[in-house]
Formats: sequence, C-alpha cells, structure tokens
Amino acid sequence: MTPSDFIIREIKLQDNTEMANVIREVLIELGAPKVGTAYEDKATDAMYENYQKDKAGYFVVEYQGIIVGGAGFAQLDNFEGNICELQKMYFLPIARGKGIGSKLINFCMNKAKKQGFKQCYLETLPYMKAATTLYRKNGFIDLEEPLGNTGHYSCNVWMLKDL
Repeated sequence: MTPSDFIIREIKLQDNTEMANVIREVLIELGAPKVGTAYEDKATDAMYENYQKDKAGYFVVEYQGIIVGGAGFAQLDNFEGNICELQKMYFLPIARGKGIGSKLINFCMNKAKKQGFKQCYLETLPYMKAATTLYRKNGFIDLEEPLGNTGHYSCNVWMLKDL
C-alpha cells in the first residue's frame, strides 16, 4: 500500500458513524481520558453536520472504501480573530507512518487559508508523541497557554502555526 492508495475527501452524512468510531477507537487505544476530550463531544457523533458552516471543513481519509482517519478545521471557539483550530485529527494504525498525516494537515491548512484564516491552533495530549512530532514537522510551534476555550480541559499541549 502506498500513500496514493489513500483518498482524502470531504465528509458525507453517511460517514458520521464510521468517523466517530475511528475517533473513539484511537482515543481508547492511546489511553486518553473519555472526559474532557473529543470522546465525549456531541460533535463526534455528528461530524458532517458540525462542519456545515461558514469557514469550516472536515475531511476523511479513505482506504479501499473504509474510513481510516480524518481532520478538520473551524473558527477557534471563544476567540476573536482570524485563527482556526485543527480539529479531530485521528488515524487508525493502517494509515500511520505513510505521510498521510502531513498530506491531510497541508490539505486542511490550504482550505483554511482560502477561507481567510491567518493562523491555526491545535490542542493535544502530551503522550500523543507521534502527533506532536507530526505537528512540529508541519510548522506548529508550542505555546505556553491555551487560546480560546475549546472545552478540552484534558488537552494540555497547545500549538500554533502561521498560514
């Protein structure tokens, strides 16, 4: 399997259950808390609907007709300014280590920039080492404190990238 075997496309309504399962499966695999993370977000079960708004988008990664990952962006909650948030970026093991993460980050950042965002913020957990390495490799820098208020109080790694 090569990176070209993976398709990045906009989320569809019928993808909701499959994408929610991916998110929760990865969080359980990594031992993340269920409280204060995407695990309990209402949006996790309605990803398609949640991104049907101005200046937002969510994209899934498909392999042989199965959703194996995804990521999206939207205006950073409770923050005034042109900063979006990279949201709900998760991959099943089959999609990891193949350059798909960087490809999806760049895809999302290009879409966000076209929507007028100047910077992108994200939050993650400190033990998600592969994720933080990927974000740094793609130009995100560490912040000392969070921006906005996403409600993800268990996430205590904050990063920002200029678009």
